[in-house]
Amino acid sequence: MTEAQSRFLANAIRRKRIFLPLSILGVIVAVGLAGWFLWRSLEDPGASGATGWVLVILVLLNARQNLRQHRYAGLLQELTATGSKLDTQPV
Repeated sequence: MTEAQSRFLANAIRRKRIFLPLSILGVIVAVGLAGWFLWRSLEDPGASGATGWVLVILVLLNARQNLRQHRYAGLLQELTATGSKLDTQPV
């Protein structure tokens, strides 16, 4: 493993605890935005636009990516802590 790969691995593992709260926060923000856009479209039907809903979808996709990062960092942490068992198992 190169020095750059080792730094990348260490950074990913160190940031693992940040990804889950970011994912939860992203879902909360998306639900809040969706509620606000829904309320706004009910109050003024002419004000409803697709741009707001696209923003909600983008926030949800970002939250999904943060959750994926959290899961990958956990897997990397487990693999580096126990050593790679993939090399020892027969194919």
